[in-house]
Amino acid sequence: MQQNVDRIAETFVRARREGTAIVDYPGTIPAALAEAYAVQDRALALDGRRVAGWKVGKIDPRIEGVNRLAGPIFADQVVTATDTGTPIGMPVFRGGFAAAEAEFLLRVGTAPDPAKRQYTMEEAIDLIDAVHAGIEIASSPFGGINALGPTVTISDYGNNNGLVIGPAIDNWRNAGIADWPVELTIDDAPIGAATAATMLDGPFGAARFLFELLAARGIALQPGDWISSGAVTGVHQVSVGARVDVRFDDRLATACTILAR
Repeated sequence: MQQNVDRIAETFVRARREGTAIVDYPGTIPAALAEAYAVQDRALALDGRRVAGWKVGKIDPRIEGVNRLAGPIFADQVVTATDTGTPIGMPVFRGGFAAAEAEFLLRVGTAPDPAKRQYTMEEAIDLIDAVHAGIEIASSPFGGINALGPTVTISDYGNNNGLVIGPAIDNWRNAGIADWPVELTIDDAPIGAATAATMLDGPFGAARFLFELLAARGIALQPGDWISSGAVTGVHQVSVGARVDVRFDDRLATACTILAR
């Protein structure tokens, strides 16, 4: 198994560094979540960049009784949107997979206890100090990353390639954000609309899942780390040159344009 883990990780890290597409999956598809996360761990060790957060995505149907997955978000791919109205350019892999997702972004205020393996929802929420509207850029050198199952998605950083941090949500604890209408448009065309109430147990359930998963993997979170809590309106494929706009509760908004890696 280790040879397969190394081959997959090395291929993805090299392709991401060089910006080259991968036509065929570079190994035997991981048969279990543990093997997929072993690939991710090996890639993180090879990559060497600082991790500034984690994306959480949905697994449907469940695998091994688990309905979510996670992948790292690197510090050099986290950008904060400005209030000038000019969208930020976000790169994707030409010839690979590229999508944009409207997401609630949670900021870790207190580092979780690395020895704690289970959290209530209230305990997870207590570790969060801010919630923002934002956009996750999902992109991989491998175009089939989402077509071959969750272990393939996990094996390449959970298909993450960046994060746009939009405006902060005031009074987020009492704002009822799970019921906020969220909309995403591409080049001014409505593409997706939903609420976070449709997302399993919502954004804070994603945080609880991540705290437990990373504790089991021996990975520490730090204050200031971000959690991209899951696609509210869906995973929407994009092309180079497209403009993506998201609106939360018809009052908070952010945008980006899609660039070639």
